[in-house]
Amino acid sequence: MSLRRVVLPEAVEELLDAVAWYEERRAGLGAELFGVVDAGMVWVCSSPMAGAAWPDLPRYRRLVLQRFPDVLVYEVRGEEVEFVAVAHTRRKPGYWTDRIRTRRT
Repeated sequence: MSLRRVVLPEAVEELLDAVAWYEERRAGLGAELFGVVDAGMVWVCSSPMAGAAWPDLPRYRRLVLQRFPDVLVYEVRGEEVEFVAVAHTRRKPGYWTDRIRTRRT
């Protein structure tokens, strides 16, 4: 059984920005990133505990994407997986933690 996918609006915006950036570099590369992210989200929803726990915030997990320097940051919440960020691994590490702190305690 697969858990329901929930993607925060900020994560959608990050993904769309990254897709546009890659697409400007080479036609089709942005679409490839989108496909890799979608496949990663599907995989996480079917195997939610497979991603590594975030060191300082263990209730959050991460999946390192293939071919792109990005990770999916997510939290398993009952019957759903909430994707918090599509985070570039080389820019502002951990920036998304501000996002979760403002949402809940």
